[in-house]
Amino acid sequence: MANRQLVKSSTCSSKSTSSSNIQLRICGVPFTLDRELLAARSAKLFVFLKENLNGDLSHLLRDIPADPEAFKLVVRFCHGFDLNISAENVVPLSCLAHYLGMTETHSTDNLLKKALTYFERRIIPSWNESVKALRASEKVLKQAVSLGLVDACAESIIAKAQVNPRHLGEPISNSTYEDDDGEDKENGYRTNARRRLFVLDRQPEGLAIVSLEILSLQIYEPIIQEMIQRQVPPEYVAASLCQYAKKWVFSSSAGGDDMSIYRRNSQREVIEVVERLLPCDRGLLPCTLLFEMLNSAIFLEASSECRAGFEIRVGKQLDQAKVNDLLIPSQGYAKELEYDVECVKRILKNFYCNYASSDVSGLIKVAELVENLLAEVASDVDLKTSTFISLAEMTTSASVGMHRNSDGIYRAIDLYLDKHRFLTESEREEVCKVLDCHNLSPEAREHAAQNGRLPLRVVVQVLFVGQLSLRERVTKEVEASDEQLRKVVVEEEEEAARVSGGEGEVRMEMEKMGSKVIELERECHMMRREIQSGCCRRAKREKTSVWREVKRKFGCVSSMHDCNCHVMKKKKKVHPRQ
Repeated sequence: MANRQLVKSSTCSSKSTSSSNIQLRICGVPFTLDRELLAARSAKLFVFLKENLNGDLSHLLRDIPADPEAFKLVVRFCHGFDLNISAENVVPLSCLAHYLGMTETHSTDNLLKKALTYFERRIIPSWNESVKALRASEKVLKQAVSLGLVDACAESIIAKAQVNPRHLGEPISNSTYEDDDGEDKENGYRTNARRRLFVLDRQPEGLAIVSLEILSLQIYEPIIQEMIQRQVPPEYVAASLCQYAKKWVFSSSAGGDDMSIYRRNSQREVIEVVERLLPCDRGLLPCTLLFEMLNSAIFLEASSECRAGFEIRVGKQLDQAKVNDLLIPSQGYAKELEYDVECVKRILKNFYCNYASSDVSGLIKVAELVENLLAEVASDVDLKTSTFISLAEMTTSASVGMHRNSDGIYRAIDLYLDKHRFLTESEREEVCKVLDCHNLSPEAREHAAQNGRLPLRVVVQVLFVGQLSLRERVTKEVEASDEQLRKVVVEEEEEAARVSGGEGEVRMEMEKMGSKVIELERECHMMRREIQSGCCRRAKREKTSVWREVKRKFGCVSSMHDCNCHVMKKKKKVHPRQ
């Protein structure tokens, strides 16, 4: 009724005064139109009205690609009023103008030119406007694709994502995902506050970034595929896919079994597309989020390829998972088990087959994870013994050589035997085969020795291992004390040898000093003798000189030879007989 009043008022105040009106219904909404004004702008209506003066336009316009709002804009334009073109109506308006033949060849400054000019100048340069225009094109998708409007918007969006991938959303890490869920708020970490630091980078247009999640799947899927081919960073592609899954799957999966078939099928299609487009790189999404996608795929009964794809992705980063992530509810009509243990086994197999790191910390984390899982599922009375044993064997075989105790496996076995008291002795022994009693801690051995739920053979084995362990401990203590005593004796002998060796060195030094002293005394004695002998010779020389001086005084100055001769002559005279 409001549309009819608008058309009537605009007709009365239009520039034309033609009274030939036609009645028309668009999507159930009635319109009263001026025949001549429409024909002046629309080539298609001009030809039809020329050939059928009183013809019914309802048959001609029954497949018109527009809604009442777009057709209202066409009527306003034909009656000379200004148009309020926006991203929400430019694509339907362009398709309708093209359908009606409102081109420049029929009338200058026509509607199609105005709409396309606005589209080129205002829509293409803007990310937000392009996304909104694509959303509006879903109503007239076939006509919008044929006009190239969808491709133009998609190309604009992809090019902008290549330049600034933050348009797709910030990459999702474990901390940010937990903060969104409200689990880590006690630690003071606030992701939203951190994200506000990037407002200037993520909002070049001064507005909040419009996410691609508002698009329908038939438009969203080819855009993401093209982004992947053009090598947009995978972490941003994964962030966009996560947002899309949250909007169309997670937020609307609370209906349970009462969900309509149409809604269930649409969600199944979305989760399958998300899995197909999601990059396979490790760490792009938190492990908890991947488990959430896997649970949705199982609940929606997605294809086996979809579920296997999520299982592989989860298996690559299973060391980041929590026990609650592995508690996958069983689906199907029977629902014999509370949790889907077979799915967990496949995930574990993927993890162990793809683990290539030399760091064993990941293996240890997964082993502890499975032990805690066994403790959780052990209370399920419908859990088969073979299933429990197969899970336990997977973690024990992967823990070989890592020097881990078996306390976790023992705890799970104890809980399982407590909840399955109907098992026979042989069945309980079969369950306990995965337990290595040699790797139990002393506290666990003490508990097991008094545990009445364990088979008697296992209790005896635990006691035997305890005795061996005690004997080994005592032996090691005795050996340690002997070794300590041996070290003390060796140290004392070395000290004594060092002391005796020191005395010998001192003795040798003293002997060397004594010999040097004796040598010095000998040299001093010789020097003394030489000095004394030198003094005697000097004295003789002095006496001889004095005697000569006396003889000279007495006139006997001849030589010693002459003196001797004179004496000899005198002697001959005194003793003539000689």
